[in-house]
Amino acid sequence: MGKNGMTNGCNKSKLNLKPGTLRSTACHRCLSFHDRIRQMHGIFLMMVTIPQLGVCNNVFRFDKQIDAVVTAEMEKQQIVGAAIGIIQDSKIVYTRGYGWANLKTKTPVTNETVFNWASNSKPLISIAALQLVESGQLMLDEPIASYCPQLPPQLRRITSRQLLCHQSGIPHYSNGTVIPSKERSGSDGRYNTLDDINPRNSIGRFIRSPLLFESGHRTSYSSYAYVLLTAVVQAAGKDAIEKQLENRIIDPLKLESFQLDLPANGQANWTLAYETRNGKITEVPDYAHFWKHGAGGYKSNVKDFAKFAIALSGSKLIHPELTDKMWTRQKTGDGNESVYGLGVLVSDHGERLKVSHSGSQDETRTRMVIYPHRKHGVVVMCNTQGSNPARITTAIYTALRESILKRPD
Repeated sequence: MGKNGMTNGCNKSKLNLKPGTLRSTACHRCLSFHDRIRQMHGIFLMMVTIPQLGVCNNVFRFDKQIDAVVTAEMEKQQIVGAAIGIIQDSKIVYTRGYGWANLKTKTPVTNETVFNWASNSKPLISIAALQLVESGQLMLDEPIASYCPQLPPQLRRITSRQLLCHQSGIPHYSNGTVIPSKERSGSDGRYNTLDDINPRNSIGRFIRSPLLFESGHRTSYSSYAYVLLTAVVQAAGKDAIEKQLENRIIDPLKLESFQLDLPANGQANWTLAYETRNGKITEVPDYAHFWKHGAGGYKSNVKDFAKFAIALSGSKLIHPELTDKMWTRQKTGDGNESVYGLGVLVSDHGERLKVSHSGSQDETRTRMVIYPHRKHGVVVMCNTQGSNPARITTAIYTALRESILKRPD
């Protein structure tokens, strides 16, 4: 069996093109610059639209090329451990771990290694919210006080849509004044009481904070807004948030390693975290992000991360009409279009539509990129501060493109 659960070895099949699609090698040097660009673009489009290209008899044939570029990028960035997943034709065709989950014990990163999702938790709680919209339990443009009547005045008129697309005006961690509840005043903000497993309690960390601007008038990224969104989903769904996620997302997708980022206590397969300073690698102390919930409190192995990416791209969890809304760039009150849909970043449109999100915490850097209409994508998880997983996704796509171009006729 191969590294990704597929058998090794496969006879290479030729890329069958219609006559005239590509000119002969002898004439290639005569092509104009624009002809060459069009030629390469055509091949790339075929690579990303033909189902399972790069896969033959259930074998992913470009594993060596992918392994080479991922390890090279890890060396450039001094990344201790990483895991990647490649999606084609809405299926996971390749996953692999690289480097170390624990340097001291020389425990390698594998497909089973559990990483924090960080802010890639946001698309998941967004799906949970949109499921309630679909069932009529949550209205996108209803003030959230309808579901959480205990909220203070400055938060009551915010809508779920504004929370989803970062137009609430709620500050992020350090871009505004953050004022906790009176009960928490004087704390250093890193107490992590287990009471915050309930998101209704977590919002006490910022509940008295003034808004940066009137809701709906601007766009400003906010994780606190997604903590509040989790509390809204819990209230509107009339059940504990963990039960809602389990019933509507985790169990249907069979996310066997998915979990909340509780305080470390010998949990199986968890990676440690690292940072590199002046060429020296040191371990980063664990910090439990469970209180963030849908803002950044979830974790899993790369296989389950990729499963969720497939579900996100294929309308497996919500109706296609709501999926289209999720992937539509939202406008502010003055008509300006932002880069955010409902819980995701949105680029381009039509067949080129790209949906993505990144995650960053002391213990992790993550990246999810999907092209829904082309049914492919890449997910990356790293355990090293300062790493840039977007450079790994780019390297993977470049390697796939070049592997197609280099194949013999």
